[in-house]
Amino acid sequence: MLQEKFKTETIPQLMEDLAYTNVMQIPRIEKIVINMGVSAKDNPKILEGAVANLTKIAGQRPLVTRARKSISDFNITKGDPIGCKVTLRRQRAYGLLEKLINAVLPGIRDFKGLSAASFDGRGNYTVGIQEQLIFPEISYDEITAIQGMDITIVTTAKTDREGYALLKSLGIPFND
Repeated sequence: MLQEKFKTETIPQLMEDLAYTNVMQIPRIEKIVINMGVSAKDNPKILEGAVANLTKIAGQRPLVTRARKSISDFNITKGDPIGCKVTLRRQRAYGLLEKLINAVLPGIRDFKGLSAASFDGRGNYTVGIQEQLIFPEISYDEITAIQGMDITIVTTAKTDREGYALLKSLGIPFND
């Protein structure tokens, strides 16, 4: 399990690599947020399908996000449902990360690794996935529309270098 690997392998490796003197300085995974943006104005079934798919992927019911303000160019009024998101912490976050490393990313065609440029400057990493079909829980017959999602791994790291070292030691395949 990935959480055990973190405790037994990653902590000693990061202590050595980042020259930490205290175990509490080691960056940890705080949470994983999965966000699906959905344009459900014309067809509300698309939003229901996105909620169902995200429930299967994450193992918990997502929150439907609504527009904070009206944007006439996109034909959105304030309060319209525009997507859904789910926040995973502790064991569920490690479980999703393990599934992402072992099942989802290797299933992508022509996958050469994730870009290390997707860090936000504070040690958090975001990866965009173009379709939900690469997750093993989702079958082609159940989807209403092909939708992408953003998966953000929020860490306690203070710099991108610390966040990169943490995710690399956990097994995230970066294309160095």
